[in-house]
Amino acid sequence: MQAAWAAARTKNTYLGSKYRRMASRISKKKALIAVAHTMLVSIYHMIKKKEPYRELGSDYLENLYKERTVKTLKKRLESLGYVVELDQA
Repeated sequence: MQAAWAAARTKNTYLGSKYRRMASRISKKKALIAVAHTMLVSIYHMIKKKEPYRELGSDYLENLYKERTVKTLKKRLESLGYVVELDQA
């Protein structure tokens, strides 16, 4: 649990990002348990495959679900009273 708490407090890491995303939806304790579970699964696979840890980065989840992120951010801006028109870069 202490390792999960330390990982959750880091910036620009996958585990820190995962904690912040989950803590906004569920309780902080449950989010911490989820990070600990993610760490255990990662450690298991690292030992099994004999590979070092690969940091995915804090924007991994956003890039994984890019369309969902765009839709969510657009909806948030519209709820704040803005008119949003999206163009592909």
